[in-house]
Amino acid sequence: MKIKTVRKSWEEVRALPSPIHRKPKKPSRLLSTVMRLASFPDLRQVRFSYEKKRMDLAGKGPWLILMNHASFLDLEIASKILFPKRYHIVCTTDALVGKEALMRNLGCIPTQKFVPDLSLITDIRYAIHTNKTSVLMYPEAGYSLDGTATILPRRMGVLFKSLDVPVIMITTFGSFTRDPLYNNLQKRKLHVTAQMECLLTPEEIAAKSVEELDAILDQAFSFDYFRWQQENHIRIDEPTRADGLHRILYKCACCGQEGKMEGAGTTLTCHACGHVWELDEYGFLVDKDPSAKALAPDVSDTSEVSGRSFNHIPDWFSWERKCVGKEIEEGRYILDTAVDIGILKDYKAFYMVGSGTLRQDQNGFVLDGCEGKLHYEQKPQDSYSLNSDFFWYEIGDVICIGKKDCLYYCFPKQKDIVAKARIAQEAMFRMVRPGRRTP
Repeated sequence: MKIKTVRKSWEEVRALPSPIHRKPKKPSRLLSTVMRLASFPDLRQVRFSYEKKRMDLAGKGPWLILMNHASFLDLEIASKILFPKRYHIVCTTDALVGKEALMRNLGCIPTQKFVPDLSLITDIRYAIHTNKTSVLMYPEAGYSLDGTATILPRRMGVLFKSLDVPVIMITTFGSFTRDPLYNNLQKRKLHVTAQMECLLTPEEIAAKSVEELDAILDQAFSFDYFRWQQENHIRIDEPTRADGLHRILYKCACCGQEGKMEGAGTTLTCHACGHVWELDEYGFLVDKDPSAKALAPDVSDTSEVSGRSFNHIPDWFSWERKCVGKEIEEGRYILDTAVDIGILKDYKAFYMVGSGTLRQDQNGFVLDGCEGKLHYEQKPQDSYSLNSDFFWYEIGDVICIGKKDCLYYCFPKQKDIVAKARIAQEAMFRMVRPGRRTP
């Protein structure tokens, strides 16, 4: 999938008006049917099936529908499960670029990832109580990087109580494994399933505190898809299954070097120390060095050079989180890279405006570019996470910062840093705003 891209100067883009806020439009039944038909080939290919749980308690709707987010297939799964019920979809603003009318007629409610947006709450209420239509949203906002849940917004229980409708949870199994974000859009062959559950009735919501509701949501979003693959003996024999794995496993667990890892074919290699791991057909990392330490060591050990090894990808990623946290605590963390800069200002196009530098440290982000005309700063407390993505719209790995009126998409020229930048933002936010759930 690609996005309509136009090159303009920074001055031209800055002068563009921001789009007018529009109330959610009731989804077109015809377009909902077209979307359902368009999803049929992919769902047939993965032999999709699903089961229902407690749905007799949900009534006819409208509902607030929550879903975990692993790949584009999630949208097709929702179209299958929910059809012929019409529903709004909370989506990112970039989904409307070049096709605003179409997406609004599908019922899309645009918002920005990890940017405070009070109008979104108003739009969801309008969709449910005025349009009398269910709303589907992905509270994680970003795709999972390592097959585990990403950090969730706090106090979702407040939204549950204010809407006073059943909360439905759709959980997928196999969607991440079929198309992990790091793997360059290379789809694997496997059976994908889902479960649709009435997570909370209005009566259950009224009887629980906001904190209790948030805890229930956290539990619903507790998963590990590599563990799921291993425990269910799901075989992935594609010879490209390790391609791009260095995007998340960017730091060698053996020698501690960063930016020297390469995932290609079925192996992950450190070009600094020569250590090699094979990603086997069942999602385990197999250390090819027979003298390596015992597998899956304590992830709290953040020593830089240890000869350690991991056999579980989320354990390795968790260790990287600990290492980043240590860098921040010791005042050593810094990201400083040349970037190409794109701007999302309206729904007409995505505007490439030039190049510059992006810096991230304990004080947050600083973006300078366009021959000194662009300067933007963002503090750690401005967002609980970071919109970072791999191979975004087939342009490249990206870090997105900004506010409601303008988003800056930075495409780093330094490799394999966008996952670390997200980890660092989440860690710094927790330091200035303690009490957040740790992924």
